[in-house]
Amino acid sequence: MGLLTFLVIGALLGWLAAVVMRVEDGPRVVANLAAGGAGAAIAGWVANRGSVLYGITALSIPVAIGGALLTLAIVSWIRSRRDGA
Repeated sequence: MGLLTFLVIGALLGWLAAVVMRVEDGPRVVANLAAGGAGAAIAGWVANRGSVLYGITALSIPVAIGGALLTLAIVSWIRSRRDGA
């Protein structure tokens, strides 16, 4: 249940990032969803001491949000470097 929660939180943050950054391209939106989900799942796994199946703790949710935001920032930075903007 914890893994699913982290993936959903990350995907929602990825979608929100696409809306805020006004990303209109379909593959970029999907990349944001994937990056947010992956970042949240990895950070939630670390916060839960190596187990996302353990459950959700008061610490794991903010850490998962931070992981998703950090991953989205890295993806955005890589895109801007690649596009030359």
